[in-house]
Amino acid sequence: MSAEVLPTHTPALLAAAIDRAATLLRAGQVVGVPTETVYGLAANAFDPEAVAKIYALKGRPAHNPIIVHVASAEMARACAADWPDLADTLGAAFWPGPLTLVVNKSGRIPDLVTSGGPTVGIRWPQHPFMQGVIRACGFPLAAPSANLANRLSPTNAGHVLSQLGAQLPLVVDGGDCNVGIESTVVDVTGATPVILRPGMITEPAIRAVAAAAAVQATGPRTSPAPKVLRSPGLLPRHYSPQARLVVWKWRDEAELARRVAELQVTPEQVCILVHTQIPLSGRYPQVMLIPDDAEAFARALYAELHRCDEMGARLIVVEELPDAPEWVGIADRLRRASAAE
Repeated sequence: MSAEVLPTHTPALLAAAIDRAATLLRAGQVVGVPTETVYGLAANAFDPEAVAKIYALKGRPAHNPIIVHVASAEMARACAADWPDLADTLGAAFWPGPLTLVVNKSGRIPDLVTSGGPTVGIRWPQHPFMQGVIRACGFPLAAPSANLANRLSPTNAGHVLSQLGAQLPLVVDGGDCNVGIESTVVDVTGATPVILRPGMITEPAIRAVAAAAAVQATGPRTSPAPKVLRSPGLLPRHYSPQARLVVWKWRDEAELARRVAELQVTPEQVCILVHTQIPLSGRYPQVMLIPDDAEAFARALYAELHRCDEMGARLIVVEELPDAPEWVGIADRLRRASAAE
């Protein structure tokens, strides 16, 4: 069997997709859904049996928590034991949108959602389908990315179908994701906001809104992840294509050729993703140019990495990114995607 696929590109189709998805979600099923960040696997966040299906479908480690998606500030507060002023401040600035707030969880959130931890990540997504289906259900949705554990996140319905289509009753096609990488995750349980996972809402933006003298960031992890994670996206290796991925800077094409040759792959087995240093010799048949703009780069990145895998690449070379706040979230994804097993 393969999943039913429902489009959403007219008001009538969107309403029909919301109705069908809500029916399945109320029955304890898991549905492939679009968000503005990446596509997700959604289930009733209050139903531990439904959430367990997500873990089984993904092969997700039990210690990796799942973000809960809501469609109102009131629904967010119902998921929390307490709601800090800092959560109100950041939510007012960035919700609906690609920001997840980590708060102390309420008793209504099953331990399975939080991997047994005392906190829960909550996000109010911007995508109209997600807002509509959560309101239709009347309960929040647990929804990690709709891919097998540690693999590339999907940014269109085709990516979901290729990995999980045979195991889902429904995939809703909401078009290409317009953010393209996972949400920024901020822990607001203390006096100072702590960025657990960077994203396209940047540290300077959070600092400005929170009126904080400093915002703590976890930074790159070189040691194993802790046993109880407060956020998804903290595993040392994550977001990985099937091909080996490296992030390089090179002076000229000759240096690039030497480094590729050292890895014992032929030019035909290499995909190169660049934003400024474009190989022009014709030596590499698969060169993909992504705009030198962080938002455009994030929007295109996962789709291009999926395309590299579909072409059977053995090596993906990504040109080193600029060192600027708006690129930190993208650099985090590439660092984890290129980490050793």
